[in-house]
Amino acid sequence: MCGIFGYIGTKDPLPICLFGLKQLEYRGYDSSGIAGLYGKEIVSCKEAGKISGLEKKLALKPLALDLAIGHTRWATHGKPTHLNAHPHFDRASSIALVHNGIIENYDLLREELKRDGTHFASETDSEVIVHLIAKYYQGSVLGALQRTLPQLRGSFALALIHRDHPGQIFATSRECPLCVGFDDARTEAIVSSDPNAFLATTPNVVFLRNNEIVKVEKNQTSFFNYSLVPLVKKSERIDSEFKALSKEGYEHFMLKEIHEQPATVQKALLGRIDQAQIHLDLKLSEEKLKQLRHIWLLGCGTSAHAGWLGTLLFEDLVRIPSSMEIASEARYRNPILTPDTLVVAISQSGETADTLAAMREAKRRGSSILGICNIKNSAISREADSTLYLNAGPEVSVCSTKAFTSQISTIALFALYLAKLKGMSDAQLHYYLDELEKVPGQIQQVLSRASELQAIAKKYAAYEDFFFLGRRYMLPTAMEAALKLKEISYVNANGYPAGELKHGAIALINERFPVIALCSNIQTHEKIASNLMEVKARGAPVLAFAPQGMEAVASIADDIFWLPPAIDPFAPFASTIAGQLFAYYIALERGCEIDQPRNLAKSVTVE
Repeated sequence: MCGIFGYIGTKDPLPICLFGLKQLEYRGYDSSGIAGLYGKEIVSCKEAGKISGLEKKLALKPLALDLAIGHTRWATHGKPTHLNAHPHFDRASSIALVHNGIIENYDLLREELKRDGTHFASETDSEVIVHLIAKYYQGSVLGALQRTLPQLRGSFALALIHRDHPGQIFATSRECPLCVGFDDARTEAIVSSDPNAFLATTPNVVFLRNNEIVKVEKNQTSFFNYSLVPLVKKSERIDSEFKALSKEGYEHFMLKEIHEQPATVQKALLGRIDQAQIHLDLKLSEEKLKQLRHIWLLGCGTSAHAGWLGTLLFEDLVRIPSSMEIASEARYRNPILTPDTLVVAISQSGETADTLAAMREAKRRGSSILGICNIKNSAISREADSTLYLNAGPEVSVCSTKAFTSQISTIALFALYLAKLKGMSDAQLHYYLDELEKVPGQIQQVLSRASELQAIAKKYAAYEDFFFLGRRYMLPTAMEAALKLKEISYVNANGYPAGELKHGAIALINERFPVIALCSNIQTHEKIASNLMEVKARGAPVLAFAPQGMEAVASIADDIFWLPPAIDPFAPFASTIAGQLFAYYIALERGCEIDQPRNLAKSVTVE
């Protein structure tokens, strides 16, 4: 989490830096700040809360700057206060530094610096770095960085300015995304955590690798390795896809993105299906894919739920053993990975720290990596052997909606592609593709009845505890629906296997603990009905999301929302939309912050 942005060029750095920070606010919005040089003096402004608060403060007292670095923070070490906001400064205010990541040994370093007489103004691990650099500074920032970096344990990206070095920004990273962009004439340059925050005028990008250092100047960018040996790094060309963000008449970005899903699912399929054949631009050979004997899926949060659905799709359609691992656990596993194992790394942003770490470990062990992500030029897209893009467009709301359905669309398509390679008949493939192409219409049917879900949500909005139950394909779908509700409504919502409830968790059930049943897995519809009888007998209010015609559930549930029928592998789509709308309208009824919920960030770039 946290976003870094810096600018040197011919334009006013302040509005450009603010613009860049707004593009990075998805990484955290606990506080923000900007520092720059005006002559040989460091000037700064920072504020707790969202960037809009910083903007208001700067409107009252603008900064005159020759260059600027900025930061938007998700709090790790220290509360989200003004004192803990970045940039941080050394004792003489000669250095301003912004930092993303975690310094794991900061407490030991902090105590050593305190013994040397250093005074700390914040609770952050970041402030340790700026004091170390100041300690080792003897006229050369590069030299100070060379001595500081070996002392830091953890993953980080940082940028800094020094009052004795006007016209220069220094930056470095380790296991954290950071890149430099510049225009063709090299009259302006940007340092950023995300290349998608670059201006259209800076289309050339260089990505920093571990422990590389860059010195950025208006007309020159110099790269160095850990030993300060100059490096020649090749830039990449990026196409700016920036469009001004707009809610387009919707009250929240989340609601807009929910309603975009008929189109975004179509985009995930567009150009990949032609006359009952699947065309994927993969860099993995068909021969290698035919030899696969196991698939290991990695993801966090919503992406993990997509991965769990993927395990069912791969086993049912491809008949290949598949397993899903939460990436934060996978990175510490000692998995059995063989040459015939494919690792699938799923991440909307392509920058999720735990997923990247687990993916890199799998790659070191010789596994082939398929990335599934939404963002071009992301770390996963650069490091995977091949990448399938979601093509969902920017997802602004922290609560992921359209990315999830695009993930399961893409995974389903890849599963069918593998199934065909491994012998699925043309008739079977045609059948599944026809069913998959019905999904956008099924989503639209649910969206057209959003007002019904809004009325149901009002009835349930006062409850503080929920169980979401499902079986087979509906279990990961239930877990995702529960995640949406707790993310934006701040209530205790748990996705749970319906058949497992009576093995302990049913002790929680009472008349104040509603059960939301996802009933669209036809294979298990009799079993889920039986489970609902069990919770109904113990007084729980029951809301069912069920396919049309499932009358057994209608006689049990207190409330029911009918869904368009679909075959089991593709039933999660309509149920997911219902779950998203249910969560949205409960949060709306409770008056919660929907697009930027408390304590969360869109992209989790630290462990």
